[in-house]
Amino acid sequence: MESLAAEGNESLYNTSSSESQQNLSPPRKSPPSPDDAEKTTHLRFLLSNAEAGSVIGKGGSTINDIQSQSGARIQLSRNFEYFPGTSDRIIMVSGMVDDVLKAVELIFSKLLDEFYVAEGGEVDPESKIRLVVPNSSCGGIIGKGGAIIRSLIEDSRAGIKISPQDNYFPGLHDRLVTVTGTLREQMRAIELILLKLVDDSYYNQSVNSPFSYAVAYSAMNYRPNGAGVKYQNNRPLSKEDSSSVTLGVADEHIGIVVGRGGRNIMEISQLSGARVKISDRGDFVSGTSDRKVTITGPEKAVRTAESMILQKVASVSER
Repeated sequence: MESLAAEGNESLYNTSSSESQQNLSPPRKSPPSPDDAEKTTHLRFLLSNAEAGSVIGKGGSTINDIQSQSGARIQLSRNFEYFPGTSDRIIMVSGMVDDVLKAVELIFSKLLDEFYVAEGGEVDPESKIRLVVPNSSCGGIIGKGGAIIRSLIEDSRAGIKISPQDNYFPGLHDRLVTVTGTLREQMRAIELILLKLVDDSYYNQSVNSPFSYAVAYSAMNYRPNGAGVKYQNNRPLSKEDSSSVTLGVADEHIGIVVGRGGRNIMEISQLSGARVKISDRGDFVSGTSDRKVTITGPEKAVRTAESMILQKVASVSER
């Protein structure tokens, strides 16, 4: 999105807190205890580039508004830094428990208005929220034999699913907790999940590096056996080819990288100064249906080409 260009170099917007305004959904069944309400915590979840643009607003006006109304702090990964295996950015909301919940509610109320339409306007629209939770903290949500997650689902009436740990991305210690339902159901589920996490010391430490893997993923390479580590080229790199990156791009999206008559791939090479090679049809990253897009050249050129490719893929994914 062109409107995001100006914020590409800024992943954090700050604003002073003001009195909370505007209750968007009925009061929660049981507010956090005074002790929990006073604790500082955070919540991370995923947004598409289009959704991130909506939350940021022109010149950061919307995100500043949300921060002012909620008292929470909001940070976003940059517009080419995605959660591994997705084309979605990471957003982190931090502050007191009530402030975090208020900000999340404001964010998703806005997104529901813009991206979801209820059938006939008589039924509350349903959507999904993907929370980012450290793998070691997921046990506190699941419980012995799944007892806790069943109680969370029963209480909130939302759907809650936890992704398996993804071995394709070494160094990734987070999993996605997908919450589906109406906004009211989702907010109740998020509140219950957050109250489970607020006393987890490991979870609290994860606030210090909210997007560390975003950079690592954007430079993620693959080996033919799909181990998810750096792809080793068969020949040594020359001084001109001081860096090499291999990305996995879904087969159905490879056309946007190539372009009609190869126009896009030539443009990427010319503007970045890097060489871009795409694997033949049927030559996939092992264990996936992703084609291999190998970029070689000086490190800066490789990073530029990589960013251009990821943005093109993200744009077609959002459609």
